[in-house]
Amino acid sequence: MIDLHCHLLPGIDDGAPDLATSLEMARIAVADGITTIACTPHIYPGLYENTGPDILLRVERLQADLDAAGIALTLVAGCDAHLTPTMVAELDSGHIPTIAGSRYFLFEPPHHVAPPRLEQSVLATLEAGYMPIITHPERLSWIESHYDTMKALARAGAWMQLTAGSITGRFGQRAQSWSERMLDEGLVHLVSTDAHNLRNRKPLLSEAAAVVAARLGEAAAHDMVVTRPRMVLANAAPATGPRTVGAAIKATGGIGGLRRWFRAA
Repeated sequence: MIDLHCHLLPGIDDGAPDLATSLEMARIAVADGITTIACTPHIYPGLYENTGPDILLRVERLQADLDAAGIALTLVAGCDAHLTPTMVAELDSGHIPTIAGSRYFLFEPPHHVAPPRLEQSVLATLEAGYMPIITHPERLSWIESHYDTMKALARAGAWMQLTAGSITGRFGQRAQSWSERMLDEGLVHLVSTDAHNLRNRKPLLSEAAAVVAARLGEAAAHDMVVTRPRMVLANAAPATGPRTVGAAIKATGGIGGLRRWFRAA
């Protein structure tokens, strides 16, 4: 499995506070069947003033630390980018790093207030040749009043990424219910850990993937944690990948054999 959203870098934002935590989080991820992690610290003007070049350097350093510790985990760089008026220019300059240098990047909407012109901002990045991945829409406090916006963004070509803990209920019933609705309506492209720590935000994917498999079939779960993440890392065109499925066209099968293809992925 591949995790495209993880705050693994030590001491850079509200994720892992130190190297020891980063190493233990990496061990947990490997034990869960994760082979590759995108390190995606926040770029949030006024709060987390990270930059693409600094993130790349920190990823290289942490990869060296993982290798020295014998932890078989591959890291790539990215970020969790918050909306700014100059987002396209910042992507072009590399200030906002895309995932592994691809066209794909994580786009984090504000949690508590629906931003004006969100659709226009997302469309601007698509028109510029980038592929926005909207992170944890199911956890936004305003999704109830703007759910149609999320559906419109998905129809326009943006990818939707749910947090594993939302699917399994770790973020509460509300986030779980919205996750289930989005899954059933075929709006979900990816599942990630959005891991931050060793307490309540561990880098675990397999349990959520099993829930998706039981709900939509093994193929759908595999696409969310293996097939499409591989496309991101390979910078493949979105149209070349599998289509999303929902409950109306639920695939047969269940959770049997999940561990086999997780470990082989």
